[in-house]
Amino acid sequence: MLLLNLLLMFVFIYMIIPYVITRIWGLGVTLRGRRGRQVAFTFDDGPDPLHTPILLDLLKGKGIKATFFVLGSKAERYPELMRRIHREGHLIGIHNYTHLPNWLMSPRHIRNKHVYRSADIIEQITGERPTFYRPPWGILNLGDLFTLRHYRIVLWSIMGRDWGKGSKNKPLKERILDQLEPGSIILLHDSGDTWGAEPDAPGRMIASLEEVLEDVRIQGYECVRADELLNKADDTQSRLSDSIQIG
Repeated sequence: MLLLNLLLMFVFIYMIIPYVITRIWGLGVTLRGRRGRQVAFTFDDGPDPLHTPILLDLLKGKGIKATFFVLGSKAERYPELMRRIHREGHLIGIHNYTHLPNWLMSPRHIRNKHVYRSADIIEQITGERPTFYRPPWGILNLGDLFTLRHYRIVLWSIMGRDWGKGSKNKPLKERILDQLEPGSIILLHDSGDTWGAEPDAPGRMIASLEEVLEDVRIQGYECVRADELLNKADDTQSRLSDSIQIG
């Protein structure tokens, strides 16, 4: 019984408390910006050799800069794609080395073997070291708020839910436009090979995205990178760890 109580206490402190702090209260992370009629489209889980080039073609044709939260293992595997993302002016952030939830790892392991390792890989390929981070599934553990305090942890305000079969959900256009507001950070995926995703889901997302981007433009919004959206944002709630004195 004691062991069970200790386990439940550990789960509550290590997993549940940071979930409430970050996902519900929005402390220690960034959920949205506050800069006029600007929004940021972000893409997770890539780069993908099939879908990412098509997505990049679309963004280039529209003159839009976006943010790519990449897996270090895929960046390592597809350096030319990484160079293209960087060359075409998009922001590159870290999404761990592999797509593992932070709840299952120690803060030190996440920092050294996922975040720092991925940052090294990205810097070696592009010449620029990333400072933005998004954990897989948006899941952080309590220690991450301290060990990753030098990174800008960016979650989202609109989840596209684009990883499953389209017939199960509302159209992507409707899901995004119904929630769109100034400062929105939109979560989408340019790879479908992670757990729970449909392999062809990114293709469907990209097919719908062109119309979404046009409607966003008609509504008077500018699509910018996450760092541009947040550069002058009043994000006093987004840096909980800066206000915590350590040591």
